Amino acid sequence: MSEPNHNGIDSFRNNLKSIIDSFASSFLRSGKPTSDKSRASAMFNNFFLHVQGVKTHMNTLRPTYTLGLGLISLFLLLITTVSGVVLMIYYNPSIENAYNTVKDITYVVIGGSLSRNIHKWAGEGMIIFVLFHMARVFFTGSYKKGREFNWVIGIALLVITFGINLSGYMLPWDQLSYWALVIVANIIQSPKEITDSLGITQYFDVGGFSKELFLGGLNAGKESLTRVYLLHVMLFPILMFIFLGVHFWRIRKDGGLTKPDSFEPQESDAQLFSPPEKKGGIFTTNKTYGLMELAGGRTPAVDKDVENTVLSWPNLLIAELAVFFICFAGVVVYSFFIDAPLKELANPLIPENPAKAPWYFLGLQELLSYSAFMGGVGLPGIALLGLALIPYLDREQEHVGVWFSGKQGKSVALQALLAGTPVLVGLLAFVISFGWFRNWWPNVPQLLITLVNPGNLWVVFMMLWSVWVIKKTGSTRMGAIALFTMFLVSFVILTYVGTELRGPNWGFYWSHSQWPPH
Repeated sequence: MSEPNHNGIDSFRNNLKSIIDSFASSFLRSGKPTSDKSRASAMFNNFFLHVQGVKTHMNTLRPTYTLGLGLISLFLLLITTVSGVVLMIYYNPSIENAYNTVKDITYVVIGGSLSRNIHKWAGEGMIIFVLFHMARVFFTGSYKKGREFNWVIGIALLVITFGINLSGYMLPWDQLSYWALVIVANIIQSPKEITDSLGITQYFDVGGFSKELFLGGLNAGKESLTRVYLLHVMLFPILMFIFLGVHFWRIRKDGGLTKPDSFEPQESDAQLFSPPEKKGGIFTTNKTYGLMELAGGRTPAVDKDVENTVLSWPNLLIAELAVFFICFAGVVVYSFFIDAPLKELANPLIPENPAKAPWYFLGLQELLSYSAFMGGVGLPGIALLGLALIPYLDREQEHVGVWFSGKQGKSVALQALLAGTPVLVGLLAFVISFGWFRNWWPNVPQLLITLVNPGNLWVVFMMLWSVWVIKKTGSTRMGAIALFTMFLVSFVILTYVGTELRGPNWGFYWSHSQWPPH
């Protein structure tokens, strides 16, 4: 009896020592990756890893191509989600308790202030890096060759990113969040500007109905906070992860990230990744085929060889982990030094002056000051529609995967920047100095202001400039580059003006020190 017991104890001891390796083998299904074949199997057979291809093109791993912007956006989302779940433990979504629970999180809960800061800044960082990622995809022409619909999915993700941040901004129920909620409600009500001008509001008040549906009543109150909380923790996250899943699935099915037609490996590539142990395939020729392998396909990945590719394990995974740790460290360090704002308890009787939306909506708020409908609904709708239609209007297939499609694209983008910036700044300076129709003719019909305002004039200028570029270059791609560059110019300049140069009563001030005391 003693010998079997002794062997059993030894087996148990050995099992205990190898538990980490055993778990890793069960997780990877194919065992520890020690060869090209086992590394490929690790990617292919694992649920968490198979969303990525067994092999990755060298161009994808070059930092100068993707800049890691898509990964950073994803990691910021994950950081925001985890920190948000932690905050949900303490937050109470009622107007009686919301503000006090946020104060408790900030000043009482151990690590609460840092958790709130991480949630806040990671969420807003998502906006910046999703915009950067979209710009990278556009300027490298990565919305072509079967990837057109995934560009549309990306636009939807951009909208959801703005929505999930805006809804979270309203939850603390302090002065900032309450009056931001009021501003958003007024934007939602902005179609009333059109129905009032046409005299049909009493029959068709879509603006008033939308505002009441959003607020749960005529004014912001407890029903409004409940709706915003539901949007923030349920509806937007569900939509985010559904669209994100489709986005990743399309990337995989569309053949991975784009790459230049003429790709040449460089000596510096050896420092970024290790090549496979042999060429001409990683599996032996003695293999069986399933029906899916024999069926023909139509995606960009079909009939393409594996030239200039490396195994995703470990090359891609190491790059992803490096980006994650840099991203996480950056968020934690920034959150340690910069606190998320929290003002006084919301008071409907004491309006903020200036009452401002969060910074990423201040460009729209600047446009709202000219026309509520065009600034809140019309122009954003035109911008989103224009962005979504880009891959269907620009069908040129040359220079895909090349930044700015070559030297000509760089020149076109620079010209659009140099032409658009002074025009937009000059237009804003004119309006700030001399006003607009309502300042000149107080009784001017509102419909005229809706149709003819600085925001509309700027959009017309962008479109005319794009058409001129197409006519000059004979290329729809060049016209798209000009238009998209001016779109970015619009976002940056309008956001800066609304954030830094607008003060009480939405007046223009060069600095906060010039604001009148109040």
